[in-house]
Amino acid sequence: MPPSGRPSGQILQGPIAGSLLRLAGPVVLANVLQTVYQLTDTFWVGRLGAVAVAAVSFSFPVIFLFIAVGGGVTIAGTILVAQAEGRGDSREVDYVAGQTYAIVTLLSVALAAAGFVLAAPLLELMGADAEVLPPATEYLRLSYLGLPFVFGYFVFQALLRGVGDVKTPLYIVSGTVLLNFVLDPLFILGWGPVPQLGVAGAAAATIGTQGLAALVGTWLLLSGRRPIRVRLTDLRPDLDIARRIARLGFPASVDQAMRALGLTVLVTLVAGFGSESVAVYGVVTRIFSFVLIPALGLGIATSTVVGQNVGAGQRGRARRATSIGTWIAVGTMTAAGLLAFVFADAIVAAFVPGEPVVIEEGARFLRIMAPGWGLIGAQVVIGGGFSGAGRTYVSMLISIFSLWVLRFPVAWYLSTRLGWGTDGIWWAFPVSYAGGAALAVVWFLHVLRQPTGDEGVEEQAVAESTVERPFG
Repeated sequence: MPPSGRPSGQILQGPIAGSLLRLAGPVVLANVLQTVYQLTDTFWVGRLGAVAVAAVSFSFPVIFLFIAVGGGVTIAGTILVAQAEGRGDSREVDYVAGQTYAIVTLLSVALAAAGFVLAAPLLELMGADAEVLPPATEYLRLSYLGLPFVFGYFVFQALLRGVGDVKTPLYIVSGTVLLNFVLDPLFILGWGPVPQLGVAGAAAATIGTQGLAALVGTWLLLSGRRPIRVRLTDLRPDLDIARRIARLGFPASVDQAMRALGLTVLVTLVAGFGSESVAVYGVVTRIFSFVLIPALGLGIATSTVVGQNVGAGQRGRARRATSIGTWIAVGTMTAAGLLAFVFADAIVAAFVPGEPVVIEEGARFLRIMAPGWGLIGAQVVIGGGFSGAGRTYVSMLISIFSLWVLRFPVAWYLSTRLGWGTDGIWWAFPVSYAGGAALAVVWFLHVLRQPTGDEGVEEQAVAESTVERPFG
């Protein structure tokens, strides 16, 4: 069992709903603040007009695509850390954390260099027109320069969440959001001796604030002031751990990359209907990313609870945690969808004032997708449960089905073959939500019919099974 005083004690025993909510609460708040970070960019860029918003909208999916590659490694690190914590092996926790941090750092530098070189060709491939291409390229290249800082902070918070410490990342992101409130208008609009950087100013503000967060996170990991202490020797490459991280991280990277690539491909499809449609798509998907936060928080909490309980050999409790988390997510996301449906016009207008066409179409998009938000909540939490159990490929397959078998083909068929225009793209979202949720639920119900095997499982057998069987 984990040492007394570590956050894991309550995760392995006591009410499951309480454990999930205690973990999810700070994660949700931290993610809210992180999304406020992104929405602040959209808010101030929106003051520059629809072209500026379209430039950021083109760039966001491409950045997300590169982040997704490294994101799989952080997910793998979280899983292995959580399972080691469940077994009570604090030294393995530290060692896996160090290995994960080293791999992510090297990967982020390589991705930053590739992204900087490929920025303009990728945007041209997506269909950015001559008016949007220059500011989008400038924004994208600056964003890629800051990618190592973004990855540095992401891996820090992921590792701490694996051991159940969800408060420290919240404190750090709170400080960076406050700083971003100051830097965004300063760099975007300019003031005094600070020149107006326009769209690129949003990227510059992100580099400064995320860089500070990454430095603080690195210092905390190396100093041992948190439940994880990384020693310099832990950063030396270990091929065995690297293979384990790769086996878990590759499906998670593909999962996130498929999501990002799906957004990128859809932007290309939307671009055929003009820059205003791209602005609509960018604003509404940013709003949705904010609304999705409760489900993502519950998904992360579920992954942590499942991972630690699988590591401790308590697979039945891991399954119950996934079920309870799913119901909470469905209720929360359905309520959010109802609110978004009612106040759609006001929500969109807050981000693109003075753009009546974008507001009207954005509100229509929001009202089409919002009723299905409870379904995407179920998919996210069930995927988090499978990931915590070491089955990262399940979430990957569900995402591929939802995005590539349903969303994009439906969007293309309705918008072009049936002539629905952008309405066809908007309606593809709830269709994909329903299909993805159905597959996730059926898969999980199949797992529920399997025996847990909680009794009489030796520690070595548990360790060997954590990446081989879902919940047992």
